[in-house]
Amino acid sequence: MQTIWSKLIRIAVFIFVFSNSLSAQVSNREILKFRQVINLISTQYVDSVSNSELIKTAIVSVLKELDPHSTYVPKKDVKQMQERMRGNYEGIGVQFNILQDTIVVVAAIPGGPSEKVGIMAGDRIVKVEDEVVGGIGIDTEGVRKRLLGDKGTQVQVGIKRRKVKELLYFTITRDKIPDYSLDASYKITKNMGYIKLNRFSATTAEEFREALEKLENQGVNKLILDLRDNGGGYLQMAIEVCDEFLKKKQLILFTEGVNSPKLNYFATKKGRFIEGKLVILINEGSASASEIVSGAVQDWDRGVVIGRRSFGKGLVQRPFNLFDGEILRLTIARYYTPSGRLIQKSYAAGDAAYRKDLYNRYSNGELLNQDSIHFSDSLKFFTLKNKRIVYGAGGIMPDIFVPIDTTGISTDYLELSRSGIINRFIISYLDENRARLHEQYPDFKKFKAKFEIDSIFQKKLFAFAEKENNEATEKNYDFSKREMFIKQQMKAILARDLWSRSEYFEIMNEKDPAVQRAVKLLNNKKEYNKKLHN
Repeated sequence: MQTIWSKLIRIAVFIFVFSNSLSAQVSNREILKFRQVINLISTQYVDSVSNSELIKTAIVSVLKELDPHSTYVPKKDVKQMQERMRGNYEGIGVQFNILQDTIVVVAAIPGGPSEKVGIMAGDRIVKVEDEVVGGIGIDTEGVRKRLLGDKGTQVQVGIKRRKVKELLYFTITRDKIPDYSLDASYKITKNMGYIKLNRFSATTAEEFREALEKLENQGVNKLILDLRDNGGGYLQMAIEVCDEFLKKKQLILFTEGVNSPKLNYFATKKGRFIEGKLVILINEGSASASEIVSGAVQDWDRGVVIGRRSFGKGLVQRPFNLFDGEILRLTIARYYTPSGRLIQKSYAAGDAAYRKDLYNRYSNGELLNQDSIHFSDSLKFFTLKNKRIVYGAGGIMPDIFVPIDTTGISTDYLELSRSGIINRFIISYLDENRARLHEQYPDFKKFKAKFEIDSIFQKKLFAFAEKENNEATEKNYDFSKREMFIKQQMKAILARDLWSRSEYFEIMNEKDPAVQRAVKLLNNKKEYNKKLHN
């Protein structure tokens, strides 16, 4: 069995000698010193140590000294990370929730293996193979372990279906299941479209182009691209999305590092939305690839950026496969917007301070008041076409500030939401009323126009909440000031579970301050042009 010090030496050699440029800077004496320390720990330390844990600690400690985004990915997390970035996973193709210790199918993914064999929304998975999975305290990870698997493999599930006495058994052949990065795409007005991306995965550019083409075919020549809370992803996908907006040979970004030569990335002639009016929505959760897109659009005065200052992640990570199947995601370069802005915020104060940045923004009032944000003159840059002032080294600062919406923020509502009571109630409500709702509202358009959350619905919610938590009685909650928001949220969740996430956002966006500000701007040609020339 390999000793602990020899394992660590191999890791040390990888970390210090994985590139020729670094190996020249590390002497044999330094490597020998590292080997001596590990050998002493292995042979002389007062307690026994876990080889794997010590190795993990050593790697993580080294990376913390570098920057906040160089990370170590253990083998157990590698597959899930790769699946999410690839934009697909392998399994049976259901969206599920756990209600009263039972796996409830929220939706069978269209075209997926479960839909093909006849599994329906509202079905309860009570057996997997010969194992009873109801009433055993199963969690999400437990469901994934039993239902995910390699393409082509089979799993038998036992289903309890409403109004059917006997269990129904289905043998499902697992397949690749798309995990979409596009949350929503629809027309807001006659000639205005809305697209929301939740990340930049391997399929994002294709998803985006398909949505854009569909909207253009419906007469859309104004677009709202919502990148709020989009934490980024693949650099190439950000470049391809930008390419749809910019003219040939316009610079999208450049990257550069000590060991990575400067690379320029330019737009091609493929862009199909280079003339239409454009608004990008961002907030403090928009990072990395989202900042590439919004930064390029802003620097070329191609569109208006609305929202709040973005996260500030301008570091490029490259994955390196370690010898045992684990991954080191190492920062190799910084990226810069076309005007030369570095978007990465400072991490000089250390990892803890860096992680508290968003909390500090809330505490100092930045999320509520634009005047709380201050940039030094040294961070001032100018856009490339109209010479507007923009700032670097701390995220993308929007052209129009929209404060955080506190309409739905209340201790009462958040408690119901965080505890999962609202989602569980919706699942329970749909379990009893899905067929009636589909009959009464055969399409989303009619549901959006006619369905209302009435007092009977609300009383059912509180009865459900009280049953799950004796303190959650209706008299303990004062929703009077937030009644419209709560009703809208409930209606949106129902629409999501009856149709898809796109319908959820279509309802929520009716009262979303940033979306409505974008609509107003795109409908005012004079104001839109003025914002791009200030």
